[in-house]
Amino acid sequence: MHHLNEFWDTLKHSFRNLLPIILVVSFFQFLIMQSVPDDLVSIAAGLLIVVMGVALFLQGLEMGVFPIGKSLSNNFARRGSLPILLSFGFSLGFAAVIAEPALIAVADQAQTISEGRIDALTLRLIVAISVGFVVALGIMRTLFGHPLHWYMIIGYILVVLVTFFAPEEIVGLAYDSGGVTTNIVTVPLIAALGMGLAASIKGRNVLTDGFGLVGLAVMVPMITVQGYGILVYNFGSVDETIQAAAAGAAAMADEGMATTDADVHFLIGMLKDLAIMFRDVLPIIAVILFFQYAIIRKPIAHVHKVIFGFLMVIFGLYAFVVGLKMGLFPIGTNMAEQLIELDQVFFIYLFAFMIGFATTMAEPALIAIGDKAEEAAQGKLKGNVIRLLVALGVAMGITIGVHRIITGDSIHYYIIAGYTLVIILTMLSPKYIVALAFDLGGVTTSEVTVPLVTALGIGLATHIDGRDVMIDGFGLIAFASIFPIVTVMLYAIFADLYARRAARMQG
Repeated sequence: MHHLNEFWDTLKHSFRNLLPIILVVSFFQFLIMQSVPDDLVSIAAGLLIVVMGVALFLQGLEMGVFPIGKSLSNNFARRGSLPILLSFGFSLGFAAVIAEPALIAVADQAQTISEGRIDALTLRLIVAISVGFVVALGIMRTLFGHPLHWYMIIGYILVVLVTFFAPEEIVGLAYDSGGVTTNIVTVPLIAALGMGLAASIKGRNVLTDGFGLVGLAVMVPMITVQGYGILVYNFGSVDETIQAAAAGAAAMADEGMATTDADVHFLIGMLKDLAIMFRDVLPIIAVILFFQYAIIRKPIAHVHKVIFGFLMVIFGLYAFVVGLKMGLFPIGTNMAEQLIELDQVFFIYLFAFMIGFATTMAEPALIAIGDKAEEAAQGKLKGNVIRLLVALGVAMGITIGVHRIITGDSIHYYIIAGYTLVIILTMLSPKYIVALAFDLGGVTTSEVTVPLVTALGIGLATHIDGRDVMIDGFGLIAFASIFPIVTVMLYAIFADLYARRAARMQG
């Protein structure tokens, strides 16, 4: 009964996270467009399946993944072995990202739109290896007490340099791939690992040393995916236009599961999809079992509960992906098409801003990190202020990203300018805010925001004349990650200046 009550609370929590999107879409659909979507029933069913999937997934994490992860971390901390700790960090980062549903969705879209030139599994492996390396690097930084700002400044200088040489088809996708690595699987695992290490090491500060792993996990995939793009796109050019594939992607999103519903082999298709979900979660299970039995050499406590938790994670992921196809992808593409038909650019900007702000304010990972930051900052920061700043940054970022698609400007200039600003602010900001600001840039892309924003970008690029979907359709998630860093750092700079001025006046 206790677990049923917990699941009911998680289900309500998942619905509350989705509610802002429903309200914004309903406002535009019924008051601005004054129409009812043809596939309203399918979309509504898809949204409910997303809610159920997220609830199952989160409940499974609480029952199975988190308890055993915490137990392993405690055992490794007591052992004090650096090679084992780094190996565990790498393995955990890799396993968490390879199973990330938002990354799966973006990778599949990229493969479809690029007509197979970008391979979905290869893209996911590159991102997962990058995040595994980053988690190991972040653990070393925390252990040795290195200041994070030098890592971020050097890292983003590399990001900007690689962007100069990367083909324009890969830039938006690379930045989006960095943005989606920090989501419902990775943020809780990686953030808890960083803060737990900082709390257990004498002389470390949770605010300056515990945060930052999430920010690093966003940055490094941007470099490696652009490197992958340089290799892929330097071997010949695409003979056929990408627009045909984009039309196919949009059609796939609109149809959702309709084609499989009519198929006599629907049950076989469902079982295959479910088998793929088992394959995606297997890396996490393998990492945990290996370190538990081969390194720690202790049996798993409450093993039946852990197994049930992992099953909930797998079925939750499956429901989430099915719901995406039925609900969130069609919403994004439909809204993009209808807003363009209105022939009033203002409403496209307004929709982008409202979606960005509303979804971020309800983002559970942001609420959790905001509360932890308020606790660690000892009065310097307020959780609600952090959420407002981040939501404003996301809203601004998505609006600017939409403007880039509408005007057809090169994403290179926007991204290079954005991260140049971030590098400058990193040097000027009070050091207590740097790690937190980069982490906040990573947690803004939620399990429902990513697919909706991705579909919006692809939909706009598909329906605006002269746009190439592979070049212009991706990149919105990147803008949603950049600008929260800017707003949080600017707030800290001005708050610090105000505090110094007040101290001088009192003196």
